[in-house]
Formats: sequence, structure tokens, C-alpha cells
Amino acid sequence: MQTPCIHVCSMVSATGFCAGCGRTLEEIGGWMTYTDAERGGIMALLPARLAAATRSRMKTSLAARPEQP
Repeated sequence: MQTPCIHVCSMVSATGFCAGCGRTLEEIGGWMTYTDAERGGIMALLPARLAAATRSRMKTSLAARPEQP
């Protein structure tokens, strides 16, 4: 069975997604019961979720930086 898990399991409260794989807690919990088609549909969403989360973290980091003189 294919899984996106990379063993970097940490839920990001701002997004509700795992920082490692991009799944929600519901998706992680139900993974074994989903059909191949359901898992494939979720896996198709993950790259965009992770990319959006990365962009959001970068914006937050840049906004938190002190201004340079």
C-alpha cells in the first residue's frame, strides 16, 4: 500500500496538516480503510498542500524579522 508518510509527524495547527506528509488527522487515521482510489485522490492533493504550507511559513518568518536599518 502506498503512503506519503516520511516519518516527520508533526501537526501544524495553522493548517491542520501534518508537516511531513500534508495529510489531516482524519486522513492519517483512515488511511488503512480507504480504497486505492481514495488514497490516490488524497495523494494528488498533498504537493499543493505542502507547497502552500511552506509559502505560509516563509511569509510568517519574513514578517517576524526585525527591520534592517
